[in-house]
Amino acid sequence: MKDSHNRSINYMRISITDRCNLRCRYCMPEDVPFISHERILRFEEILRICRLAGRLGIRKFKVTGGEPLIRKGCLSFLKELKKLPDTDQVTLTTNGVFLKDCLPELQAIGIDGVNISLDTLNPDTFRHITGRSDFARVMDAILSCQACGIRTKINTVLLKDVNDHEFWDLIQLAHDYPLDVRFIEIMPIGFGKEYQGYDRSSLLPLLSTRYPDYETTNKTRGNGPAVYVSIPGFQGYIGFIDAIHGKFCHQCNRIRLTSDGMLKLCLYYNNGINIKEMIRNQLEDEQIMAVMQDAIFHKPAEHQFYHTALEGTEEARKMSQIGG
Repeated sequence: MKDSHNRSINYMRISITDRCNLRCRYCMPEDVPFISHERILRFEEILRICRLAGRLGIRKFKVTGGEPLIRKGCLSFLKELKKLPDTDQVTLTTNGVFLKDCLPELQAIGIDGVNISLDTLNPDTFRHITGRSDFARVMDAILSCQACGIRTKINTVLLKDVNDHEFWDLIQLAHDYPLDVRFIEIMPIGFGKEYQGYDRSSLLPLLSTRYPDYETTNKTRGNGPAVYVSIPGFQGYIGFIDAIHGKFCHQCNRIRLTSDGMLKLCLYYNNGINIKEMIRNQLEDEQIMAVMQDAIFHKPAEHQFYHTALEGTEEARKMSQIGG
């Protein structure tokens, strides 16, 4: 469907849990209060919401967390989500620790792609960033994805004086394997505010020093706003997602469903609609759809990171609590 700014909204990110097995410094470096189980949407409730969203024109779904694979029943949920009549695409974002064991079932489900978060190729730096020693498991999962033929993207957040010296090593993954490596600008949400990151205005000039013949491609590589470049001899692409310094609000096509049942129209703002409350109050499908349609139509024009917004409108929750 179209919103009031004539953008086609066809993509929903679904957080199925706020819990994670890693403790990444810029996301959840320490234990935070988790949402109680009774407040989390049940899978049948999420499927109902997705079915209604499909009727409104939402055709593509990204399942995320926290870490989605730690929630019992995640794979069965993905299977049912793929079966919905209006679903065109289901992809998964994961930290990769538990991914390898799930690959046979994900293949059987027909998962359309997997995004794996990986900020370093050094086991010691991995431990420093994540607080855990699971680097080998993540790399094993990435290689297993390649063996399975599952479309794979690596999501990397470069941080000043933490892992930025690994830029070239991370790019090399797209040379060695048919996967895309995307560099995501750190978001000033929660603990992310404490770090200095990078956007493509600084990374592309660096890239050109070694690969001056790179080319920007207009090929569709996914549902989001990444700008991709191809490098001769590389099997995959290099992508850049700059939500702040490469603001792409004018082409935003997404909404978010949090694990506790809030439909968020923009990552920046703390408002949204409580679909869980409507479902548990036994509203009819048509009533819920009408509220969803109105909310999507009034999706904000743009975020206000680093700009002046109305006091009290900015999202105060951590990224893991919203759904990355």
